[in-house]
Amino acid sequence: MRAHSPAPSSAGASGLSPVSALSPLDGRYCNRLASLRPFMSEQGYMHRRVQVEIAWFIALSDAGFDEFKPLSPGARTYLLGLVKNFDEADALAIKEIEKTTNHDVKAVEYWIKSKFDARPELEKAAEFVHFACTSEDINNTSHALQLKGGRDEVLLPALDAVIARLREMAHQFAAVPMLSRTHGQTASPTTVGKELANVVVRLAAARERIAAVQLMGKMNGAVGNYNAHLSAWPDFDWEAFSKNVIETPEPLGLGLTFQPYSIQIEPHDYMAELFDAIARTNTILVDLSRDIWGYVSLGYFKQKLKAGEIGSSTMPHKVNPIDFENAEGNLGLANALLKHLSEKLPISRWQRDLTDSTVLRNMGVAMGYAVLAYHSLMTGLNKLELNEEALAADLDASWEVLAEPIQTVMRRFGVAGAYEKLKEVTRGKTVRAEDLHALIRSLDIPQAEKDRLLAMTPASYVGKAAELARRA
Repeated sequence: MRAHSPAPSSAGASGLSPVSALSPLDGRYCNRLASLRPFMSEQGYMHRRVQVEIAWFIALSDAGFDEFKPLSPGARTYLLGLVKNFDEADALAIKEIEKTTNHDVKAVEYWIKSKFDARPELEKAAEFVHFACTSEDINNTSHALQLKGGRDEVLLPALDAVIARLREMAHQFAAVPMLSRTHGQTASPTTVGKELANVVVRLAAARERIAAVQLMGKMNGAVGNYNAHLSAWPDFDWEAFSKNVIETPEPLGLGLTFQPYSIQIEPHDYMAELFDAIARTNTILVDLSRDIWGYVSLGYFKQKLKAGEIGSSTMPHKVNPIDFENAEGNLGLANALLKHLSEKLPISRWQRDLTDSTVLRNMGVAMGYAVLAYHSLMTGLNKLELNEEALAADLDASWEVLAEPIQTVMRRFGVAGAYEKLKEVTRGKTVRAEDLHALIRSLDIPQAEKDRLLAMTPASYVGKAAELARRA
């Protein structure tokens, strides 16, 4: 059964430049995603396939079969070296074989066997390469290994950097008061740090959901029943053997979680869980990007200037929040792909159809847009400078927000119609400090409470925002 679409012509990506690449991930943003490419590229996919085939082959030699004796230390070192030293030339050699086989997994098998030439010990055991495996035994585990590397080595570190920077800013600005806006209208003040802390806490929880997803693999044959395996050695515990290969740490095993039940393909439910977790994280970051964009627009944040940079081709004064706009756009692209991946991949007709194959090749695209967005956010966050004067001016122009504490104290002391009295003084009006102070002095409440309310300003009415910010 064919596992994938026909091999492309030899005029592949190696001839592309940043301006001729079809995808901006491999063009305009090529350098920003260099760390993801070794895991999620076609070469990365081939590399992981070689890793799986070699791990299976070595494990078979240790299974106790008379027909396949344990490999010598030298042979093991050589085989593991094929994995460790796999490079672009090896990937291109496999693509060359695929032109003949028109089957990418078979091309990997033939490439490995070609590396046995002039090595009698390995030549003798060559038929145990890909033994009893269906292509999907190799592919599903390779995909899991790709995701393992992409998630743990690239995506999570990029996300962690954003969280760490936001936490640093939350603590730095924990006590800097800021006017809130609910429904776009002035509301009870907060602090800059507390609003960033809200995002930190959300992201930290979302990050743990990404990290907690168990990456699964199966190696159980054409329809998940070890049919071919048992035809060769009926009395051997193939399920335990497969589990051991999958769960043994790298490099002798794969370091994944064993999937005991499958059709020809691993069900991909864990992938859906992972992609949904990334998408939920990205949604939080869209929220952050839009909020900071708004704060820049309000003047709460300035942006550090970069020599030679142009904000507008016609308006010289502009310094645009382009990094947050770039992040928002790329997070949207990532989530569009991640949503399709999570909805499509767990569905396969009967024991196998091919609709997952080409979709899976876009995992790196989805993760690439997410990682690109995280980098843009970091660039943007590092450009921000707090404009405390603008924050203070906004607060000083919004004395109406003190209607809330005044009427709450009035209620405490049983003043009838507290809410209504404050509504009459403040709603739809420009409220001055003198107006509120006149009302406070007229109240039938203890003098100490009057003094406390008279001393209150919009900037001081922040509750425990600073404490909460420092705790994040």
